[in-house]
Amino acid sequence: MRRRLLPLEVSSAVGNRWDWALLPLILAVLFGLAFAASQMARPYAVGEPLPLSLDPAVLPYYLLRTTLRMFIALGASLVFACTFAVLAAKYRLAERLLVPLLDVLQSIPILGFLSITVTGFIALFPGNLLGVEFAAIFAIFTSQAWNMAFSLYQSLRTVPAELGEAAAVFQLSGWQRFWRLELPFAMPGLLWNMMMSMSGGWFFVVASEAISVSGQNIKLPGVGSYIAMAIEARDLPAIGWAILCMLIGILLYDQLFFRPLVAWADKFRFDESGSGEASRSWLLDWLRRTHLTRATGEWLAYRAVRTLAWFPRRFDGTSVRARPRPANPLAQRAGDALLSGAVLLAIVWLLRFIHSEVGWGEVGHVFLLGLYTLVRVLVLIAIAAVVWVPVGVWIGMNPRWSDRLQAVAQFLAAFPANLMFPVAVLLIVHWKLNPDVWLSPLMVLGTQWYLLFNVIAGASSVPTELRHAARNLGLTGWLRWKRYLLPAVFPSFVTGAITASGGSWNASIVAEYVSWGDTTLQAHGLGSYIAQMTATGDFPRIALGIGVMCVFVMGLNHFVWRRLYQLAEQRMHF
Repeated sequence: MRRRLLPLEVSSAVGNRWDWALLPLILAVLFGLAFAASQMARPYAVGEPLPLSLDPAVLPYYLLRTTLRMFIALGASLVFACTFAVLAAKYRLAERLLVPLLDVLQSIPILGFLSITVTGFIALFPGNLLGVEFAAIFAIFTSQAWNMAFSLYQSLRTVPAELGEAAAVFQLSGWQRFWRLELPFAMPGLLWNMMMSMSGGWFFVVASEAISVSGQNIKLPGVGSYIAMAIEARDLPAIGWAILCMLIGILLYDQLFFRPLVAWADKFRFDESGSGEASRSWLLDWLRRTHLTRATGEWLAYRAVRTLAWFPRRFDGTSVRARPRPANPLAQRAGDALLSGAVLLAIVWLLRFIHSEVGWGEVGHVFLLGLYTLVRVLVLIAIAAVVWVPVGVWIGMNPRWSDRLQAVAQFLAAFPANLMFPVAVLLIVHWKLNPDVWLSPLMVLGTQWYLLFNVIAGASSVPTELRHAARNLGLTGWLRWKRYLLPAVFPSFVTGAITASGGSWNASIVAEYVSWGDTTLQAHGLGSYIAQMTATGDFPRIALGIGVMCVFVMGLNHFVWRRLYQLAEQRMHF
């Protein structure tokens, strides 16, 4: 006679069954990562061609190598974003230094980073492939980190005042405040920007894996190098296989990584009345049913909670030390003096460099090219905002559709502009169109998604009681957008606009100078100038092009985006 299981025994049996089902998945992932990591550290001599193929059978291995590079870069970007955001949001002097520095770093194109860092990384690991691998990972890092840093910085600056007062009442130290309040508050937006950064890495994966600098042509095993070889060979079936491989990879890491994180982070949403619908993840539900992951999660949570006591507050709210201290004018003046001195030295060095290396006529020509690219950037960002802000608000306000469209949006954002080059070149040549106009949409093809993802994150974090209030007041039409929707998503929109603008300048290098086999089309602009100088290895003119791009990006950020940022902090957020 079969014995009837008690409820506790049933739960244990189900948990054991889920444990056994989970074990092969964990072992397969660990084995794949270990194998890919071992291949990344193989011996290598500079100039040695790596064995690459356009055979579709090698694409799963190439996908594993590319995904591993992107996740390593994503982890480094997360550490950088947390460090930058905390320093810039907490310390006025650090903010005045780090925010302009991030503007400069964001404006440096990926080819500029590669031309500077490839030789250095190879020298760090002589006779080993790790040098080139780290150069590729660093290039992907530069396409991911700035967006995440700006997102977290914006979230820390717009924490609701009542939450800050609660943290003061509970006498949280700076360490505890970050982990208990600020990071959980920023988590939903940060996760959406992590997804966007991952997709942004795909946009530049061709340039990072197929490195062509100063006559050196190094192709690492990966989907990016596969796409580069397919474009060189005009192999349309190979491009089709690469697109299919990308789609499978994005679906996999969306279901196995980002979807569980988004569902888990739903509990951090700032919402007093509770959200009517929550994000769901089959994998997260699965993991919660297993004894192994529950025990591991409880152990990690216990260890994490203990770290909150590392840097406690040494005094209570009534202590003299708790009173706010006025800013030291001497420290501010010293900081201003250091910044002014650094700027003066940079100007002197720049004048000497221009006079001795490139000449003033070349400088005027490059600035004119920068104006052409500036017009393209502003027009394309405006068009993208008109199209994607309403779409992002609608998706963010409907969690059910947000879950369904999450992977689709990631795939569209990850779609490299290089794969559109054949279509663009063929159409422009066939119809004899003007490259200055019709190559421009390629600039915003990958960067417009920064706007969409940030607006989705902002709309999804709008408190439910605010939605009910707007519905009860009968807000409709333009009044609804003006008084409710636009203020609700405006901080996130500005963050997306800043990163989309910087990304568009970066993308101009691959969008203004495109090739399909032996056919090359060139638009007049700063991006095509830098691409040509990088291909020929003319370092003085590479530096000139990058410097002029930094000037344009910093000027645009200071006079346009930064003012909108201040407006978002002071008036237009909830």
